[in-house]
Amino acid sequence: MNDGELRVRRLDPRAQLPSRAHDGDAGYDLRALDAGTLAPGERTLVRTGIAIALPRGHAGLVLPRSGTAVRHGIALVNAPGLVDEGYRGELQVLLLNTDRVAAWSWEAGDRIAQLVVTRPALPEVVETTELDDTARGAGGFGSSGLR
Repeated sequence: MNDGELRVRRLDPRAQLPSRAHDGDAGYDLRALDAGTLAPGERTLVRTGIAIALPRGHAGLVLPRSGTAVRHGIALVNAPGLVDEGYRGELQVLLLNTDRVAAWSWEAGDRIAQLVVTRPALPEVVETTELDDTARGAGGFGSSGLR
């Protein structure tokens, strides 16, 4: 199945194109344009130096990298970050160091996040006075228990 092209514009000659580490990987790695360091508890916006044009009817989800999260406690503040089809500005990644003790540093070109291109469902919004009953009902946070 061909989902079109992910068109990428380098905004800086040092920028690297998104790439997938393995065939079948869903995410394209996004790389830092510049080196940096995050102190414990600090957050920062990291430039990628690229802008993209998503295929028509698609959206992009910017997600954390699992290895960086597990080893260093690095998270994305707004995960997932949503990239709308019509956005043409620079992709930037809002990183947060959740570690309470250790700073985390990266070099220019390091993989800092991943981009998943997806086709969102866009149903028509219909106002109603009643919703169908379900087994879950209005049970929210924690309603299914731990075990």
